[in-house]
Amino acid sequence: MVSARSKRSDALRNQQTLLAAAAAVFVTSGVDAPIREIAAKAGVGMGTIYRHFPTRADLVVAVYRHQVEACAEAGPTLLAGADSPFEALRQWVDLFVDFLVTKHGLANALQSDSGFDALHAYFLDRLVPVCAQLLDAAADAGEIKPGTHAYELMRGIGNLCIGRDSDPRYNPSRLVELLLRGLQRPQSA
Repeated sequence: MVSARSKRSDALRNQQTLLAAAAAVFVTSGVDAPIREIAAKAGVGMGTIYRHFPTRADLVVAVYRHQVEACAEAGPTLLAGADSPFEALRQWVDLFVDFLVTKHGLANALQSDSGFDALHAYFLDRLVPVCAQLLDAAADAGEIKPGTHAYELMRGIGNLCIGRDSDPRYNPSRLVELLLRGLQRPQSA
């Protein structure tokens, strides 16, 4: 007999696998990607996706929340394990850029749903403090100039990510790297 607890943990693990697969597909194919593509990536049938997420909007919101949480949880982990606070910031920004690319198109997918504002507030509440922690650690280590505000940096990164959909040759990561280099203090000889 399978306990209810292990059944719940299996269901949660399956849902996390679906969300990770959907996020990966959204990055490459956008939020309008066919459900069958997501099902194939997750290794499940389409019915499984619809059982967990009856509508595309349900799936998009779940992926959004899943990625916000993953990005929020990654900050402290990266800070603890990276060679330097600036390297942790750089790695976190890479995750943030991936998240923003996935998130692009969310507003269109939820255009008739007033929940978009609540999702945006959730995004800010969870991610601005994490970014601030990374910036403060890098400033305290003397790796970046002090005074950079997390919200402004995140907004700037977000603005650099916008043009990707209209021009497949555009790589926002290159400009984000330039932005991060601009935060760094010059190395003394």
